[in-house]
Amino acid sequence: MGKVIIASNRLPLNIQITEDGLTVTPSVGGLATGLKPVHQQTGSVWIGWTGLPEDEVPPERQQQIDELLVSEQCGSVWMDHEEIERVYYGFSNETLWPLFHYFMEYVRFDPENWAAYKRVNERFADAIAEQAEPGDTIWIHDYQLLLVPALVRERVPDAAIGFFLHIPFPSFEVFRTLPWRSEILEGMLGADLIGFHTHNYTRHFLSSVRRLLGYDVQEHRVHLPRRIAHADSFPLGIDYQHFHQTAVQHAERTRREQSDIQKALDRFLAAREDLRLVLSIDRLDYTKGIANRLRAFERFLERYPQYVGNVSLIMLTVPSRSAVPQYQRMKSEVDELVGRINGEYASIDWHPVHYFYRSLPFDQLVDLYTTCDIALLTPIRDGMNLVAKEYIASRYNKRGVLILSEMAGAANEMSEALLINPNDADDIADALHEALTMPETEQIERNFILQDRLERYDIKKWSQDFRDSLKNVHAAQQRFLSRKLDPSELTELASAFGEAESRILFLDYDGTLVGFRSQPEKAAPDPELYAMLDQLAGMPNTRLVLISGRDKGSFDRWFGNKPYTLVCEHGVWTRPAGGEWQQADGLETDWKPAVRQVLELFTDRTPGSLIEEKDYGLAWHYRKADPELGTMRANELKDRLNFSLSGQNLEVLYGHKVVEVKNAGINKGRAGMRVLEDGKEAFVLAVGDDWTDETLFEALPDRAHTIKVGMQNSFAKANLESPAEVRAMLQALTGSTVEGTAFAGGA
Repeated sequence: MGKVIIASNRLPLNIQITEDGLTVTPSVGGLATGLKPVHQQTGSVWIGWTGLPEDEVPPERQQQIDELLVSEQCGSVWMDHEEIERVYYGFSNETLWPLFHYFMEYVRFDPENWAAYKRVNERFADAIAEQAEPGDTIWIHDYQLLLVPALVRERVPDAAIGFFLHIPFPSFEVFRTLPWRSEILEGMLGADLIGFHTHNYTRHFLSSVRRLLGYDVQEHRVHLPRRIAHADSFPLGIDYQHFHQTAVQHAERTRREQSDIQKALDRFLAAREDLRLVLSIDRLDYTKGIANRLRAFERFLERYPQYVGNVSLIMLTVPSRSAVPQYQRMKSEVDELVGRINGEYASIDWHPVHYFYRSLPFDQLVDLYTTCDIALLTPIRDGMNLVAKEYIASRYNKRGVLILSEMAGAANEMSEALLINPNDADDIADALHEALTMPETEQIERNFILQDRLERYDIKKWSQDFRDSLKNVHAAQQRFLSRKLDPSELTELASAFGEAESRILFLDYDGTLVGFRSQPEKAAPDPELYAMLDQLAGMPNTRLVLISGRDKGSFDRWFGNKPYTLVCEHGVWTRPAGGEWQQADGLETDWKPAVRQVLELFTDRTPGSLIEEKDYGLAWHYRKADPELGTMRANELKDRLNFSLSGQNLEVLYGHKVVEVKNAGINKGRAGMRVLEDGKEAFVLAVGDDWTDETLFEALPDRAHTIKVGMQNSFAKANLESPAEVRAMLQALTGSTVEGTAFAGGA
């Protein structure tokens, strides 16, 4: 089993050069914590920037650092001072960061910064390729490395490459303003799997791919010339147990064991028995809506004067990019607002806003989380916002209220919080009032649901979920590429067909002989298809079977006068050539445990969905989920279920906002075997494109030639890419030339 190569802008450790040598300390944060178990695996390596300017570190020190990093299972990518300015502070944080967060007024398009960004991404790709070996998994992270997946693909074509974006992906109308938009998308599409926090970000990405690059996008798959890239949502979690257990331990500490900040908070609360605390924690950034939050808190005091003297906002703002003039102006505005509010409302023994411009260690953060009654988090745009999750995880007694911006990625998973529009001061003020008056029973009920969800899909589950999905996607890619029907195999197939004494061909219709149409009733056979099928059916000792999910009425109209065997509705109806329609019988089997496991996975990844268990069925409901996410997951679930249950006596029903699995006994496999019982043809060929055809592929004898249309996992022995290639193959079987047709073989 290969190792995992992780790549991110920064390494998961901090290096300091001292007079005594080098000092290394681990980084703290969600990504470093979540990927620590992966990084610690034998042979795994983390590639990133050291945080030190190359031109300020003597060569001998650089060598020492590189040697030290090897012992820490890390590899370095060096940048000089100019590259740091142009790549990190320039293109990454003056172009991509504001653009992806919808702050167009701050975006700067600088060709020199873009050129430097490309150079550094090339350097990262070289460092990854140097470490890569067959069987390795490469996981690339975030907006500083958007070009790296494709660059690594050029260097290591068969690698399993994953990419995860930790910030929002903007809508097409915003993203299209980027001069280098196509290069960015192509870079990301070098990965087998591209991950985002939410379904909306995934949807925006796929929309941009479809519109700007013109690739065919079906659900979460992008059909590239040689492979398929998958894009999906994997909401980043936290180390739930770490926060929750720390909060429990803090609650059990004696007065002497408490931290200084906890003692100060307790004294503060003891001085005013009815005081309520509202917590706000952010990095100083224009995306966080800090000024808007202060104005909203001021509006709250105006609208609800009864809380003046009884509610205080504890606002912790972590310094960020303090040397940048834009951030300096933002800090001045925040300082001014805090001063104005305190000047207007403060009394000798009470301040409405307690403002701290610094970071705090983990233990003190947990003390704030457990002590404050309300968390007020109002980013104008945020990829996820882990503070919201940390606050809920720390509420060991399940009391407390989370007020969260609907513009944060976390809002998609945390609908039990009070969701607000961060630009609406009145909305925030009213939410504060609702939080302060919410009964404890309701607080506990909401937080119980939130905690259960956060505990189940924590950062370890996120990491494992992404890597499992990447493994499955990459394996499917490799299986398809290794099984693609190439020109030499087509020649062998045509020879076997021509030499056989008798033949039977099972051909699916939609997606196999004709492309899919937005209006299925308009997918009638064209003259070319009629001519080709007639030629096949007219060959001596040849039976042509059209086996489809189509209704009997359509097939009767299209082929009722043709000498073909017809199988409709996945095997419900069969009509021998020149005979009468016959109806099949049903079957049943025991299947619930395996199906429930699949449904639970989709429930975990689809907020608002639930499982309904029936005596003889299981149903997955998504009517409360995000409509687009629910539809996408339902289609994915339908494919997964029918593939995993192929050959069993089950039926998957796709209803209104529900996917149901129930006892049945009707499928193409059983129908195909009934047709085969009538004869012993020497040559058997089956071609189909979707999950319903898998039962046929699996049921047919080993001597059968089975072909799957598309790049999905399959029981078929070979693959073709499109109906055009299927028609070209059929032309070859009839003796027509393949030259000039759409058959691409291994291309």
